[in-house]
Order: sequence, then structure tokens, then C-alpha cells
Amino acid sequence: MASVLLISTYELGHQPFGLASPAAWLRNAGADVHCLDLAVQPLDENLVLCADLIAIYLPMHTASRLAARLIPRLKDLNARALLCCFGLYAPANEEYLRRLGVHTIIGGEFEPALVELLDTLSPQGSGHADQSQSSISLERLDFQLPDRSLLPALDDYAQLIGPDGSRRLAGYTEASRGCKHLCRHCPIVPVYNGRFRIVQKEIVLADIRQQVEAGAQHITFGDPDFFNGPGHALPIVEALHEEFPALTYDVTIKIEHLLKYDHLLPTLRDTGCLFITSAVESVDDHVLERLDKRHTRQDFVQAVYSLRQVGLLLNPTFVTFSPWTTAAGYLDMLSLLRELDLIDQIAPIQYAIRLLIPSGSKLLQLEEIVSLVGPFDPQAFCYPWQHPDPAIDKLYERVFHLVRQSQKTAVSRPVLFESIWQTVLDSAPELKSAFPEQTTWDLAAKPVPRLSESWY
Repeated sequence: MASVLLISTYELGHQPFGLASPAAWLRNAGADVHCLDLAVQPLDENLVLCADLIAIYLPMHTASRLAARLIPRLKDLNARALLCCFGLYAPANEEYLRRLGVHTIIGGEFEPALVELLDTLSPQGSGHADQSQSSISLERLDFQLPDRSLLPALDDYAQLIGPDGSRRLAGYTEASRGCKHLCRHCPIVPVYNGRFRIVQKEIVLADIRQQVEAGAQHITFGDPDFFNGPGHALPIVEALHEEFPALTYDVTIKIEHLLKYDHLLPTLRDTGCLFITSAVESVDDHVLERLDKRHTRQDFVQAVYSLRQVGLLLNPTFVTFSPWTTAAGYLDMLSLLRELDLIDQIAPIQYAIRLLIPSGSKLLQLEEIVSLVGPFDPQAFCYPWQHPDPAIDKLYERVFHLVRQSQKTAVSRPVLFESIWQTVLDSAPELKSAFPEQTTWDLAAKPVPRLSESWY
């Protein structure tokens, strides 16, 4: 029986679906499967030494950089094992991963390809020398119930923090993968190119059921856009609420879809949705056009009021520092967030997100980006760029420092907001007449439900 070790380095504080799902497929195919989530567990060298196949999940940039540091150690411990990387960031960074010693690269719907790797293993687990493979599959799968028995308990992961400070165990699942949209900066696009694939309703509900049995009182749906297929998504949450009336959840939905399907928002509210994450990215229509977000500043404003009207909270995310950022534009964003009374709903890190340009990014279709970026940096997993105005890069460093300090000192979101506002004004004093200091701000936090993981 082949021994398989599945590794996750980081997945935003969630118990990784990207390990639980392939674990089920591989065990059902006869493998001896072990899982390690290095975000909450130490590396177990004995598991590495015994593995015939080591597969590392790369769903995002941070996970990939952590994996790059890990791979040499894995090679030193077990040079005979077949080494695989799978997930969104694996195909985009194939060349560098191969230089590190990775044999197989898998993107898209990865479960069947991982099972196929079992057939390439010799009884001694040493048949990897000539098996350099790469695949991106978008086939429609009949999913299997994720096997979470091999993962750390839910209380090791991010929790839901209520407005009263109470904490509830939070689970995580996915009802779909990929996305119908082609936002230029999105890492999903190079792999799925405008397509998405569903996880069958009965599998999603069974996966949530087993997490509720393990203590989950809240579920995060990790779909890139929960309303890519509302005809698939709504029956899931309706059935979920019928079975578990007290269970709450959160989802991610594009601004465009919040407006297009605004008639469905009451259903989300009534079935236990607490908040909706949406990649707003910018409040500057010029930047939104460059990113091909398919919404405007006014659409964002309308979405805020539409959600508020039905009793739902918006959890906006931003790319606050891009080649198009200006000090005036940054202050304009802050001013709008204050006007919309969103300060308590903005996670601190969102003030200091810098645009990433990964391999295959559609941003490279823009002449202004091509002329700005340096050669691809494989170790950073992105194209480096510097802002045309060095003062903006310095502002980014100052804001990022404030955000990091706020996490250490646990200052409230309104206090952090005021510090950032003043920092931007200090960096561009010529703007003080257009954006005067506000001495009457209410710095008392108005707590909202949120996850304890700092990104969200």
C-alpha cells in the first residue's frame, strides 16, 4: 500500500478543504493517507520519511512561498518520494517548482490526477525519476465526501467572533471552484479562464453535517463567488438552514452579482448569512476599469445600502496599493469608507494590500503594466514592480507598519483608521485643505461579526 502525505502550509485560517477532499479520494483508492497542516501543526519528519508520495497544496501566494521554503527540507529528508504540488498556484509557478525538485504539477480539479499518481509508484516507491508531469483538468467531477478525520480539530482554526466578543467554532467548505469572470488581477483566471465547477449539493451538505458534528457553529463557504451559480447555491443554504436553524455562515460574492441578484439577499439573511465578503478592490473607476472588475464606485455604494437595507453586513476587501494609487485617491477611499460607516467592517490588513502580479496574470495585457514590471521573480512568485512615485511606496511601508502594530497592540479599527488617515496627510500635506483633519470622529468601536483570522 502506497503511503501518501498531503501537506498544507496556509489557507487563511481554515481547516483545508484542499486536503480533506483529496484525502478521501486517495484513501478510497487504497492509499495509506496522512495529512499535515503546517499552519497549526509542526512538521512530522517520520511521516515525511515514510511517504512514497508527498503532495503540497498551493491555493494562494502565501502558501506557495511557505512551500518553497519547505520543499528543500522535504527533499533532504526523503529524496526517494514522488513530490507533487497541486492547486491554483502550482501550474503558474511550474518552472521554479521543478527547479526545487517537484516532479508533478497539478492544477484545476486535482483529485483524479492525484489518484492517478498512485499508479506510477513502484512497490518500493522509487519510480519517480522520469515522471515529470503537468496537468490542468477542468473536468466535471462527482465529488466524494471530504475526509476530515486526518486533520486537526476545528478549535485549532479561525473562529467566529460575535459582536459581544463571544467565540464560535467555524468550519469551511466549498460549493464550487473557479469563476465565470476574468478580473485581470485574479489568480483563478489563468487556470479556469472564466469557467467554474460545482461540488454536488449532497456532498456539500454532508461535509457541513460532519463539521457540525465536530462542533462547528458557523460555516465559511470558500467559493470564489457564491453567486456564480445561484441556482446551485441557494438550495444548499435553504437545506442547510432547514436542518441546522441555528447555524450561521458567510459567503463571498462580487459587487456585480450583489446588484444583479439583490432579490436573493433576503434569502441569504433568512438562512443564517451573517456577512458577505466582496472584492471591491478600489473606489476609483479608472482603477476598476484597469482591473476589469465590471463594477463602479457607485455600484459599490449601492451594494452597501442594499445589504444594509436587508440586514446583511458587507466585508469589503481592497487592493489599496497599485501602480495607479495616489495619496489623494487613498484619502478619497478612506473618506468614502467613513461616509458609508464601514470602518468597523474593514479588516486592518485591507488598508495595506499591495497588488500582486502572478505568472499568467491578465494584467500583463496592459502596456502600462508591461512597461512597469521587472523580470519575473520565481522566488517571490510574482512580477516585482515599483510605483512611478516613490512616495507612494514609502506610504505603503508606513501603512503596513501601522497595520502590523495594530495587530500586536489590539487597537480598535476606528483608532487604526484615524492613524492611517493622519499618516497619509502627513505624507502629502498639500492635501490638508481638501481633506481636513477630523477632530470629532467617534473612535468607539462598533463590533461586528467577523472571523478571528486577520485577513478576514
